[in-house]
Amino acid sequence: MTTHFITAEIDLQESPVQLQKEIEAELQKQGEPLRWAVTNVDTQKQTAQVEAIVTVANTTSNQE
Repeated sequence: MTTHFITAEIDLQESPVQLQKEIEAELQKQGEPLRWAVTNVDTQKQTAQVEAIVTVANTTSNQE
């Protein structure tokens, strides 16, 4: 298992619950989120910048 630092730009949603679901769905595309934070909001573009740490399972196994 490896960890990766990623950033994502998410469109703002009408409610905080919808925004959280959208963020988690986008992060799931990259791996299993360990933690994430909204680090910037662009009100003109109506987007939120998210930084996250995700884990990704290794595709090779070293077990014999």
